[in-house]
Amino acid sequence: MVIVMTSPLRWFAVTCVLAQFFVAPPSMRAAAAKGANTKLTAAAANVAAGHPILRSSTRRGSAVLRAQILLDRAHFSPGEIDGRFGSNTRSAAAAFNQAKKIAGGAEVNAATWRALNLDLAAVIVPYTLTAEDVAGPYVAIPAEVADQAKLPALDYESLAEALGERFHISPKALAALNAGIRLDHAGAVIQVPNVTRPPLEKTAGMSIRVSRARGTVDAIDADGVVLARYPATTGSAHDPLPLGKWKVNGVAWNPPYNYNPRLFWDADGTEKKAKLAPGPNSPVGLVWIDLSKAHYGIHGTPSPSTIGKTSSHGCIRLTNWDATELAKMVTPGMPAILEK
Repeated sequence: MVIVMTSPLRWFAVTCVLAQFFVAPPSMRAAAAKGANTKLTAAAANVAAGHPILRSSTRRGSAVLRAQILLDRAHFSPGEIDGRFGSNTRSAAAAFNQAKKIAGGAEVNAATWRALNLDLAAVIVPYTLTAEDVAGPYVAIPAEVADQAKLPALDYESLAEALGERFHISPKALAALNAGIRLDHAGAVIQVPNVTRPPLEKTAGMSIRVSRARGTVDAIDADGVVLARYPATTGSAHDPLPLGKWKVNGVAWNPPYNYNPRLFWDADGTEKKAKLAPGPNSPVGLVWIDLSKAHYGIHGTPSPSTIGKTSSHGCIRLTNWDATELAKMVTPGMPAILEK
């Protein structure tokens, strides 16, 4: 399936631990409290007890890192994990609290921590870099569409980017979590988020809801219960989200991308149509969920750090990993409600 749309220009076994989240030794409590400030450490993040209430948008550190990973595994995605209690994480916390009937809005309070900590698997686990990881292939992605069209695939640009996508974490946060460790040679043991999610099954009566105001995409069951929430980029003043009731036509995995400058208000008048090869750095990422509104869909992105923070040309962008999970749940004919 070749896509034309209006948007610009990724496992390992789960290690389970029996976390002590009601009583912890003083040393473990101290590690958690210290890590909750600014530093990212596996030791602090893996302790379930002693984490503070997360409320301020300036909060960062291991406590936020733990909350982000647990929210991610619960299908309330914070987007790219970065150890910061930003808008995407607050939105995920608010949706999780509402789903669990916890008072507190967008904060992670004591009740939120208790609910999150029912997931006992370690949030940070070791991973050994393989020769395949280091080998790539990796390719520099040129800025111009015409030059991108010459590439056989729009692959990752670096190992750091590939690891970031695999483990849902910003390359900068991954480097901070592994301070002093080289991330570029086979055999290196690094610490990574354990973001293996339990699968969400397709069920009768499911629908998709896209909220322009919240900047989110929800998967909803037949009873109106939010099964998953993902941060999203949903249009702009020039290309607003097409509000209304639409349907899912189908899914294209790892699709090519047909660039048509006539569909972009800000395109260079000298640009020509171009066909771009598939890959994680394609303008539509790893998957395209086609909607019944012509040229519109829900898709991945080559820039996960921008999700929920920038505008688009009308389409609905998610991180590649969130778009992949959603694509596995949808079916042709499923309602897609795009609302204010």
